[in-house]
Order: sequence, then C-alpha cells, then structure tokens
Amino acid sequence: MLLGIDILVSNRFKLLNGMKVGLCTNISACDSQLQPTMILFEHQRNFTLDVVFTPEHGLSGALQDQKKSSDFYDKKKNIKIHSLYGERLAPDIATIKKLDCIVIDLQDIGTRYYTFSWSAVLLIQQCALLKKKIIILDRPNPLNGVTLEGPVLEPRFSSFVGLYPIPVRHGLSIGELCTLISTEFNIPADISVVKMKLWRRRYYFDDTRLPWTIPSPNMPALSTAIVYPGMCLLEGTNVSEGRGTTRPFEIVGAPWIDPFLLIASLKKEKLPGVQVRPTFFIPTFNKYKNELCGGIHVYVRNRKKFNSVLTGLIIIKTIKKLYPDKFRWHQPPYEFEKEKLPFDILIGNAWVREAINRTESIAVMRKKWIKKLTEFKKMRKKYLLYR
Repeated sequence: MLLGIDILVSNRFKLLNGMKVGLCTNISACDSQLQPTMILFEHQRNFTLDVVFTPEHGLSGALQDQKKSSDFYDKKKNIKIHSLYGERLAPDIATIKKLDCIVIDLQDIGTRYYTFSWSAVLLIQQCALLKKKIIILDRPNPLNGVTLEGPVLEPRFSSFVGLYPIPVRHGLSIGELCTLISTEFNIPADISVVKMKLWRRRYYFDDTRLPWTIPSPNMPALSTAIVYPGMCLLEGTNVSEGRGTTRPFEIVGAPWIDPFLLIASLKKEKLPGVQVRPTFFIPTFNKYKNELCGGIHVYVRNRKKFNSVLTGLIIIKTIKKLYPDKFRWHQPPYEFEKEKLPFDILIGNAWVREAINRTESIAVMRKKWIKKLTEFKKMRKKYLLYR
C-alpha cells in the first residue's frame, strides 16, 4: 500500500516543479519508509519550500492539547514555521499570497473533534480566496472508510472541534473530507488529491501494515483512536478522559468514582463489542493531577460491533446517574469557544446533554440523529475515491 506522499516521491515531485510551496504537516506525517514528509520536501531542488504550516501540537507533535504554539524561523533550514494553533487559526493573507501552491499532509483520526482536518479546511478557505492551488497527500482513515457514528453537527454549534455539519465519525480520508466540505459548503477551492494506492475502505489502520506514527501526544496507538470518538466526549465533563496516563481515552475516571460500582452498573447495559475492567490511576497532568482516581479501562473486543459514541454516552450517563452530586458538565472556555458548553460543541448539539439530564435512553437519542446521519452517508458517496 502506498500513501499520497509515496506517490508524489515516486513521480519525483513533478506536480510541484518550479513552484514556491507551503507545506501543512507535522513530524508524524511520514512516507511508508518512515521518512517525514517535511524532510523529503526540504531535500528537493525542483521547487522551493517557503513555509511550513503546523496544526495543533506543533511541528514536533509533542505539545499537549489546547497548548498554543507560536510562529518561528528555523535558521538551520531557512524556513518559516507558521502555527495554525496560536493567536490565529488561519494564516494571514500575505503569507499565502506569495505562494504558488499549498500541500497538505496530515494524519487525521477519522473523528470530527480532531483538529487537524479543521486546520486544513481553514487553510483551504484562505487559498480559495486567493485562487491558490491545494494538493492533499492522502492518508488512511485509521477507523476505516465505511463506518459512521454519532449525530451530524448542527450549524449553530460550529467551532474549532467541528466547523461544518459532519457526523462524529465520518468514514472519510482527509482528501475526501476536504473535497466534500469544499464542494458542499461553497468553498471555491482548487483541490487536487494525490490518492493512495491499494487502500480499501474496509481497512482499519492495522490492515494497511503501515507503522503507526503518533500524530499527537494523546493518540499513542490505534487502540486509542478506536475508542476516541466516544471517549473524547468526557472532555466535556469533570471526569478524567485519561490524559496524564499511558492509556488516554481507554482509561477514564475521577477521585470520587468507585470502579466496582461503575462496572456493576455498566454490565447491565450489555455494551456490544467491548469489555471494561475496574482500575485506579494517578494522572501526571490535566484533570485530577497527582490524585488517585477510580475508574474503568475500556477494551474493544470486537471493533465491528463496537460503537464508540454510544459507549461513551452510556458511560457518561451511568456516571451521572451514580454520582449526581459530583458529576458536572465542563464549562467554557474550551478550544477557542467562550460561550457554548464543551460537551455541546463536541456532540454537535444541546439536546443530547439535555436528554442525559432527563435520563432518557441513549437508544432513543440515536433514533433522533439517525435520519441526518443516513442523509450524510448518501451525500458523501459522490466524494469517495476508494472502493
């Protein structure tokens, strides 16, 4: 299987001949031989790499979540590094104006909240205004290109964890996603996608036999990405989502949770494709730093049956029911949003939170969002580049 960057290299970068290029990437975007795209670009002589744009977590991919980064000039490489997660979420017009082309090579996680795709979209919007060409080096959706989960974002809940109406788990490669958004939401961008070779929609990342490269500090493995669509919703609560542990999003809890009581309650839910065990942990940073927390460790046993969003919502609802005096919805600010509740901009509406407050069934909630999810699935068919 070959990635978009592999195809570009095999064609000797002919697409970029004579151009002044901007590259949007971080250190985790590598070719199939683990050479970082940025290094491959630096060594070319048939075009000029003028600026590198970096998403959340910085060029190194080492900064923690919601940690802003600044622009800087790399004297050794003679390249300007421009942060897309700092004082501005999109580059200034002057930076784009001097370029002929923007190349985007980012490893998305197949989930609406993951900010890399929104950095790409904001960059595409700027390029569209100035009629600059965009080339996307495509990469696999690690969660496969078939399965969709969760509600479609309602437009009034647009934020940097979801700028446009797509579901929580979208089942698209980053090339497909950006092309869909550009076309469906009237962004007149000149986008070309360098397609992967031999990727199949049914593949999870491990089916590609490519090595996993860590795109951000709290996405250390495919197992993390698989639970992320549902367990990231805990960021909108005062329950730890496991940041500060070696198993973020797979381990969740709080100092006031009795793991055995929580396990007993969750067993009644008969969650498909997943098992949970009681655990204790002490986060080294983030929520409940240096405090002993009780909670659960989530194990996906059958990823075809597992529904991460439904599982995450059931866990949240169960914790809230068990600990009504301790559980809280996290308050803003969160990811540059200062008014709307973090949980609402993550799930993409207010009514799911309100339904949980009323102790409504998660199955009833799913019935409410399934129509728009089905409509999205039909609409996206024309943007699918792979079988």
